[in-house]
Amino acid sequence: MTDDDNTHTDADINVSGKSRTRRILTLSTFAVARILNRLRTPGARRITLTLAGVMIAIALMTTVSGVALGLATQSAVQGDNVDYWVVPETGNLNTIAVSTEQTRLGDTHELTSRLTRNDRVQYATPVLSQVIPVQAKPSTTREYILLVGVIPPAESNPTIASLPTAELTPGDPYFESNHSTDSWTGELVASQAATSVLNASAGETIMTSGEQTFTITDVADGELRTGVGTAPVALVHLSELQAITGAADSDAASQILVSSNDQRVRSTIEGIYPQTDVVTRTGFASQTVSTSSLPVAMGIAAFVISLIIGVLFTATTMGLEITHDRQFIAILSAVGYTERSIGFVVALQVVTVCLVGGVAGTVLGIGGIYATNALLAQALSLPAAGIIDLRLIPYGIMTALLIGVLSLPYPVWLARRTTITETLRL
Repeated sequence: MTDDDNTHTDADINVSGKSRTRRILTLSTFAVARILNRLRTPGARRITLTLAGVMIAIALMTTVSGVALGLATQSAVQGDNVDYWVVPETGNLNTIAVSTEQTRLGDTHELTSRLTRNDRVQYATPVLSQVIPVQAKPSTTREYILLVGVIPPAESNPTIASLPTAELTPGDPYFESNHSTDSWTGELVASQAATSVLNASAGETIMTSGEQTFTITDVADGELRTGVGTAPVALVHLSELQAITGAADSDAASQILVSSNDQRVRSTIEGIYPQTDVVTRTGFASQTVSTSSLPVAMGIAAFVISLIIGVLFTATTMGLEITHDRQFIAILSAVGYTERSIGFVVALQVVTVCLVGGVAGTVLGIGGIYATNALLAQALSLPAAGIIDLRLIPYGIMTALLIGVLSLPYPVWLARRTTITETLRL
C-alpha cells in the first residue's frame, strides 16, 4: 500500500467520524425539539403526566433529603457566628454521640487564650460535651443530660448548643483560680427539655454523681435537636465539667469554636494545633454526617422510593406515548431512519422529559424545604428542620437523569416493534 493510499484511508476515517458526529447532533436536535414542541400542544397529556410524575418524585426526594441533612447537621455543637471548628484528626464534629473513649484536644485553655489574643479572632472557646447522670433532689432518681462545657466570652454573648452564654460568668473562674473550691460557680443554663427531664426549674440546685452541685441560673427556649429528637442539654463552665469527667489533668475538650471574619486565621489555627482538622463553615455540613440511623435512613428511603416510582411511572406513560405515536415512528422508518436512529430519538425524548421534570422538581423541592421549616415554626414553634444545600440541586437533577436512563428499555422496545406496513395501514 502506498503513502497516498494511507492518506486517503485516514481521510475517509475522518470524514466518517465527522459524519457520525453530525448525524448524532442532528438526531439530538430533532428529538429534543420535537419533545419540547409536543409539551406545548394540547394533546401531550401522557408526556405532561410523565413530566409531572418525575417532578413530584424529585421534589419529595429533595425536600426529605434537605430535612434529613438538617437533622444530621443539628447533631453537632454549634454556635452563633462560628466560622471554624477545630477537631482532632481522628475525631469528628458529631459530639452529640459522646464517649469517654473519644479523641480529644489537650491544653485547651492555654491554646484558646493564644487564639483570643489574635486581633482577627472575635471569640474562641473550647467545647467539652459529656452525658452526665444528675438529680434535682436527693430523693429523686438520677437522669442523664448532656452537659456542654464552654468558656463564655467576656465581650460577646454567643449561643452555643442552642443555649445562650449570657447567664454564665465570663471566663472560667474555677480554672483561673487553680481549681480553688471557693471559685466554683456552679452556674448552669438548661434547656426546657433538660428541666422537664429533671422536673426542676430556674433557681433550683442539681447534683451530680460525684456530689458536685450546680444551680440552674436560666432556662432557655433553645433546643438542641438531633436525628432522634430533642436532647436535654445544659451549658456549664468548661473547667467545672472537666472536674466531673476527669478531663482536668489534660485540660481536654472535644472541639474548639472560633469566630473570625478573616480567612487568614485558619493558618494561625493550624499552626497552633498541627494535628487537628480545621473545618470551615462551608465545609461544616459535609463533615457533620450524623451517626444516627434516622437521617441516613430518611435520605436512602427518599432516594429509593423516588427512583422506583419515577422509573415505573416514566416507563409506563412514555410507553403509552410511543404506542400512540406509532404512525410517526413508521414514517421515520419509511423515510430511511434505521432502528438504531429511531431508538436513539426515543431514548433522548424520554431523558429530556425526565431532565425537565428533574429541574422543576428540584426547584419545587427546595421550596418544600422552606415550607416545611415555616410550617414547623408556625404550628409547633420548632426550629428549622431542613437546610438548603447547593448539592441538592445536582443531586435532584442527576437522580432524574438516572430515572430516565432506567426507564429506556420499555419505550425503546415498543418503538422497535413498530413496523411500517402494519402501522401505515391503520
